[in-house]
Amino acid sequence: MTFQTDPARSNPALPASTNHLRLFLTQFLRRPGRIVALSPSSRSLARAMTVGLGPETGPVVELGSGTGKITEAILARGVAERDLTLFEIDEAFATLLERSYPRARLLRISATAVAEAATTLDRPVGAVISGLPLLSMPTAVQRDILTGAFDIMGPGGVFVQFTYGYRPPVDRAVREELGLRWTRSPRVWNNLPPARVYTFRRTG
Repeated sequence: MTFQTDPARSNPALPASTNHLRLFLTQFLRRPGRIVALSPSSRSLARAMTVGLGPETGPVVELGSGTGKITEAILARGVAERDLTLFEIDEAFATLLERSYPRARLLRISATAVAEAATTLDRPVGAVISGLPLLSMPTAVQRDILTGAFDIMGPGGVFVQFTYGYRPPVDRAVREELGLRWTRSPRVWNNLPPARVYTFRRTG
């Protein structure tokens, strides 16, 4: 079975979601260590990840944007495309995002450099939405990502992360160092696998 890797060559008779799934599966098979999800986020999970976002949120950063399913949900909440910064290091996904969201800022660099998102912004970031597999990353990497994210956020800024597991998707050491509190969504059953969404805030 052969998967198409270039969205521009996808079968125009197929819906975009089908073509995006093909691309996701291709990259999953090529880079299983980098892409740990079994499938792209469902619409239900994407909606749960973006609860509370709106035109008043201001700049939003998305980490690990993938095929853009959560990106689409962010924009559907009323966030302006020009206020969106996307981090994606997979070149095939990045190319798709660049074509789909030409007014967003796309950074093909590691999420550990999240502070880079603030270099061209004239106001603090209101939310960082993460599609990264944080729990599969070393504590030091988690620390770099979360510290950078909260450094560029204004008061009341949130870091949103989903997980398939039963515990918070950020190591305890990082949560305690940064003084994080969180809320947890009901389980999103309409996702493969089912997931929960955690929204983190700083207590200070």
